[in-house]
Amino acid sequence: MNNHIILNPVASVKNTRQAKIDDNWGEIISEIELAPNIPIESLDGIESFSHLEIIFYFDKATKTITGSEHPRENPNWPKVGIFAQRKKDRPNHLGLTIVKLLGKHGKTLTVSYLDAIDGTPVLDIKPVFEAYLPVGKIKEPEWSKELMRNY
Repeated sequence: MNNHIILNPVASVKNTRQAKIDDNWGEIISEIELAPNIPIESLDGIESFSHLEIIFYFDKATKTITGSEHPRENPNWPKVGIFAQRKKDRPNHLGLTIVKLLGKHGKTLTVSYLDAIDGTPVLDIKPVFEAYLPVGKIKEPEWSKELMRNY
């Protein structure tokens, strides 16, 4: 398949994280600054939402995994396919995180829980609608809970 998709960032991340560190993202407050070509009106009404979905590009990822690996290269956790984990080294290097919206100032959103480093290109911003959240109890393996314990 040789279909190419061209995406232009709508914003970029500003925060104190210069390198990917796996844990303690909840302590990081980030700003999402709209690109110059995106008008301020694109954020009208966004402050009436408590949470946003941020779709971003792992532009610093140096490898691509299409098979399976141990999450975080930890041999104590089972080897699972790339689509059964959330690491940055994905086929398209896309990240998706639900963040808490803390504020809006002009063309800048202030958020918490965004696991993207400083300068990361943001491809889209969407409000979280409760109707889109999973129905029923979420099932996940024990290793993923251990992995996320200090995230």
